[in-house]
Amino acid sequence: MSILVITGPTAAGKTAVALRLAEQRPVQLISVDSAMVYRGMNIGTAKPEPDTLQRYPHALVDICDPAEPYTVSDFVADADREVAGALERGELPVLVGGTMMYLKAFREGLDAVPRTTDAVREHVARKAVRHGWQALHEELARVDPVAAAAIHPNNPQRLARALEVYELCGKPISSFWGKAQGASARHGVPLVEVMIDVEPRQVLHQRISERLDHMLEAGFVEEVTALRARSDLHADLPSMRAVGYRQVWDFLDGVSGFDLMCEKVLAATRGLARRQYTWLRRWAHLRRFSGGAANELAGHVSKLVGD
Repeated sequence: MSILVITGPTAAGKTAVALRLAEQRPVQLISVDSAMVYRGMNIGTAKPEPDTLQRYPHALVDICDPAEPYTVSDFVADADREVAGALERGELPVLVGGTMMYLKAFREGLDAVPRTTDAVREHVARKAVRHGWQALHEELARVDPVAAAAIHPNNPQRLARALEVYELCGKPISSFWGKAQGASARHGVPLVEVMIDVEPRQVLHQRISERLDHMLEAGFVEEVTALRARSDLHADLPSMRAVGYRQVWDFLDGVSGFDLMCEKVLAATRGLARRQYTWLRRWAHLRRFSGGAANELAGHVSKLVGD
């Protein structure tokens, strides 16, 4: 038994290959997508249709509200749980998606840093408002100089996390570093990773454009309108910064017209693809497949993991 990862740039057809694989053998599909975790964000995330999800359930889809935070460590813990369950049932765990930070963290593991609490998180946030991030960086330098040297004062997320850990348990976050365990070691089976690519790049850009047309026809603007109407959501939340959502939100705020909004969504999506390729080029271990129908690609991928 193995763990299979199917990744690649946005709009490459990763989900289609995973679905064809699910038709061929018992699998547990596990989403690796930082936007699909959110309920109510369906069209703009290119989430599979409800009937598809019912027939081929995807773990880690629709698991939290857009107002809630969802971190890399949350993903690794959730993915590990789903992988372990699949292996126990004799199913092939198939992680499919293009959030590369999630994938890297799953593959390499995370240091066993204690999870924070809402009270500690709010306490550190209040200190940042009162004193500023530079002062908090100086505080971190006093209690954990190793972490302070590695974390820039202009990186509030990592800075806050380091101070939260110290407030929580009285230990420097750097004392937890360097103890991560990779996915193969955690689960005791090989990790097989494949990339679905699209060549030439103009073909990928055409797919991105066609997908946006489909999203707009399916009601993408109306979806964001409903989210924007909620009093607990705002444009700076991680969920609302997802590609496409921020641009449509700005359109609804009158920042841009419809045509300019479409151009901005396309530009942001192509930018996402470029960033994904930057990650993918570094990962020489990936088995790369390009071209061919989803059925054909699924057959090639299935041979890599055996029975």
